[in-house]
Amino acid sequence: MWTSLQNPLALAGRILLALLFIPAGVGKLTGFAGTVAYTASAGLPMPQVAVALALLVEIVAGLALLLGWQTRWAALALALFTLAASFFFHNFWSMPAEQAGMQQMLFYKNLAVMGGLLAFAAFGAGGLSIDARRSLSPAVR
Repeated sequence: MWTSLQNPLALAGRILLALLFIPAGVGKLTGFAGTVAYTASAGLPMPQVAVALALLVEIVAGLALLLGWQTRWAALALALFTLAASFFFHNFWSMPAEQAGMQQMLFYKNLAVMGGLLAFAAFGAGGLSIDARRSLSPAVR
């Protein structure tokens, strides 16, 4: 039974993970100035460049993950991005007690997201993906 569900579940997983990154990237694009101000308040150097890179990673790698194209690389890029964002924006260990609980939950949520992304980096996109179609193409062999 699980074998027959493997590809649909992989597709559902890619869709759900992409829903976290693509809208966030579009939000950074449409609210660039506000995101830059928030990023600067977190102490990141060159906040305009950081936000531009973040939205690029979220949108491009998010779409690649969604479509199952270069999935392993996209998932790895998103996992590394999520790790960096977690340490800069959810650093619960350096926050006042009234903020630490929520930030700790968000930090660990990001670790769980990274776990899902690392699974896609390890095992690939599944059969319902561009990666799978390309591997079946005679031109690729």
